[in-house]
Amino acid sequence: MKHVRTTLLAAAGSAAALLLSACGGESGTAAPAVPAAPSSAAPAETSAAESSAASPAGDATKPGTELKVGDRAVVPFKYGTTKSGTIAITVTAIDKGANADLAKYGDKAKGITPYYLRASIENVDGADLSYASVSLRALGTDGRSTGVIITGSTDQCKSGTAPKEFAAPGAKFETCTLQGAREGSEVAAATFDKGDGYDKAPIVWKN
Repeated sequence: MKHVRTTLLAAAGSAAALLLSACGGESGTAAPAVPAAPSSAAPAETSAAESSAASPAGDATKPGTELKVGDRAVVPFKYGTTKSGTIAITVTAIDKGANADLAKYGDKAKGITPYYLRASIENVDGADLSYASVSLRALGTDGRSTGVIITGSTDQCKSGTAPKEFAAPGAKFETCTLQGAREGSEVAAATFDKGDGYDKAPIVWKN
């Protein structure tokens, strides 16, 4: 079995790319393999109190907390090498798309179903986090990575960046993270796994 990592560029004028971690047999047919990623581990168990619907402003949500879509999590956040603060993430939807949405990625997107992880991002402590971006990861029904990594945006899911004014308590912006799963598989949850213990025990939002 040989391992292949393929990077695709979309149609001219687009910076989007589709990255597939795949393994193929002698026929050359590729199927995504589960990558070694922090989200491959099952989320840590949490108490009912830790899985409450929302975290008070400034009270950081514990690593491993399991929430429902629509719940708010407060997390310490670093962007680049100089910016840090506290943000709140509310996953507002996990939407299933259609393979046709990935037409610009060409044949390499065959057999892949896109999913759109939509979120609202709030500045909690007023730190200057202008132009920051926040991304989420998808988990399958087994609590593990889907094995398909897509970077970029589609017309149905455009990644948002914090505006210049994202430097005051209560400032918000909307974003969408494009993810994917093989046909026949489903995305069941979204996770945040960046730093401060979340890399080992992500926050998980389920429908």
